[in-house]
Amino acid sequence: MYSSMNSLHYEHERGQVAVPEQILIIEDEPDIVETVRYHLEKTGFDVLSSGDAETALDILNQSNPDLILLDLILPGMNGFDFCKEVKREPRTRAIPICVLSARRHEVDRVLAFELGVDDYIVKPFSLRELTLRIRGILQRVTQVKQRNDDRLAYGILSLDSAAHKVTVGNDVKHLTPIEFQLLFTLMERAGRVQSRRDLLNAVWGYNHLGNGRMVDAHIRRMRAKLGTAQEMIRTVRGVGYCFKPIE
Repeated sequence: MYSSMNSLHYEHERGQVAVPEQILIIEDEPDIVETVRYHLEKTGFDVLSSGDAETALDILNQSNPDLILLDLILPGMNGFDFCKEVKREPRTRAIPICVLSARRHEVDRVLAFELGVDDYIVKPFSLRELTLRIRGILQRVTQVKQRNDDRLAYGILSLDSAAHKVTVGNDVKHLTPIEFQLLFTLMERAGRVQSRRDLLNAVWGYNHLGNGRMVDAHIRRMRAKLGTAQEMIRTVRGVGYCFKPIE
């Protein structure tokens, strides 16, 4: 269904020229930046970098990277506030963010996911795992853009895969690629309980190493955006979630 799933390149829509996907690294430790840059460039990515969040915001005004690797502890604006800024702007809110942080407490992970982060990797990390995570995120974004499934609709809630559009009544709801994929998975499997592990594998893929808290955080964000339609996403205590249309 999807071409070149393991490739790190995509075809430019007009010229059919292979263009490397671009990663923006926001990290104030030069050694980490250079190590990650070298590895990603060797793997086939184009890499931009910034040592602070303010400069990174300036970079985002000039470019549109495919993914952001973000440290949380930065000089000046911290990573959490940077996430708020990126997700507030319509032009940048869909750019996926993967956190690279020494902060390993669950509260930090949950807050990051609540702010719309797509993935969270604790330092020190494996460069191989980092590459797998990046590939997984970019593949999900591509899948959402390329999916041509029929429109799903239950009552006031409808999801148009081809247009990447979710509406509740007449209101368009702006979901991130992860939230969109979660909602699609639940709606497609309406009436069937999905465990957190089921959702991790379906949405994050490659037997994801994350935990259920990541799913819970994205579900909470998605529910908040869906307004009255959020009642269709039922929590099955101790198991996971189920999409059950309002009769």
